[in-house]
Amino acid sequence: MTRKAIVCGGSIGGLFAALLLGKRGWDVTVLERNAVELSGRGAGIVTHDLLDRLIVAAGGTTEALGVAVAERVAFARDGSVVARRPLPQVVTSWDRVHSMLRALIPEGRYRLGIAVQGYRQGGDAAEVLCENGQRHEADLVVGTDGFRSAIRAQMHPQVQPVYSGYVVWRALAAEADLPPDVLASTFPHFGLYLPHGTQIIGYPIAGPGNDLRAGHRRYNFVWYVPTAGEALSDMLTDAAGTRHGLSIPPPAIRDDVVRAAMDDAARMLPPQFATILERSERPFFTPIYDHVAPGFADGRVALAGDAACVARPHVGMGVTKAACDAEALARALERDPVPQALMAYSADRQPGVARVMDLSRQLGAMMLGAGPGVPSPDGRGNPDLDHIITHTAVVPDFAQMPV
Repeated sequence: MTRKAIVCGGSIGGLFAALLLGKRGWDVTVLERNAVELSGRGAGIVTHDLLDRLIVAAGGTTEALGVAVAERVAFARDGSVVARRPLPQVVTSWDRVHSMLRALIPEGRYRLGIAVQGYRQGGDAAEVLCENGQRHEADLVVGTDGFRSAIRAQMHPQVQPVYSGYVVWRALAAEADLPPDVLASTFPHFGLYLPHGTQIIGYPIAGPGNDLRAGHRRYNFVWYVPTAGEALSDMLTDAAGTRHGLSIPPPAIRDDVVRAAMDDAARMLPPQFATILERSERPFFTPIYDHVAPGFADGRVALAGDAACVARPHVGMGVTKAACDAEALARALERDPVPQALMAYSADRQPGVARVMDLSRQLGAMMLGAGPGVPSPDGRGNPDLDHIITHTAVVPDFAQMPV
């Protein structure tokens, strides 16, 4: 008899869960809150060998996945090079990975416009409760409904996202809009600016429609900026005076908030990064939060991806971590009945995922200059420079897993 699974949330983590369960014979339906297909959510993604293997395991391909970068280059405030380190990686976009995986979901198995409210369960089945009054019964429910997960809120109501004390400004610049000196010095590399108190990361990604042709690509700009709670509250208030919750939709960010960030960039950043931001599409910010659930299972209900844990983006593992959660869950369900398998999955994944979150906090503390050492106001002489360069967006050894 075919076992049924409901995956709550149709972002990348939900797609990995659906596809890897489907490969093992499960009948899977994905419920996605948004009424339209997801696109344009996020910008750049740093890939890893582990993610590549999981994409293939899910039925996808790594061919033309993104842009290859050969080294990491750290710059000083005056734009000069502070350090170079070889670290080959492929960098891609959220859209590229999501659209590829979404195309693999069978027709009718990805249902839009269904917001999950919670769940209930008995001994032999679990039931998903939806805001529109629908109920969906299955042998297994997987909560991949993001960092504001309704599934986690019921399973662990005490777990709330914790504000890090800083926001990330993001922007995309078209390669064709950048001047020759920036194209030569900065565009081809995984670039960094690492003073204490702020941080820049940037790298090339494909253009719209996964266009990898030279001249048609984009540059992914990421800028971490410490922001006190009172200032954040103002930034989360739109032009009509509405104070948004944990984050604000990019179109609702006030023009004066964007102008203030642009002015700060011109004053604080190396010239090539200030130029990239000036030539970018309208930038937007997202407050940085983290959390980890104490357990990833309750009976026949499991948590995965951002619903289970959000680590600060310094580790560059959000997508990889969600894919690993899905693989570990599917693998556990091959061995045992659902409740026992989910307990084993939680015991296997939760400690390692919590360590990833701790590592991301350590990298964040280094960015802010917390701890001993001479402050580095201009990106030179940072005592943590080598550690940040070699550990940012790199899967730590303890997080590797067999695939």
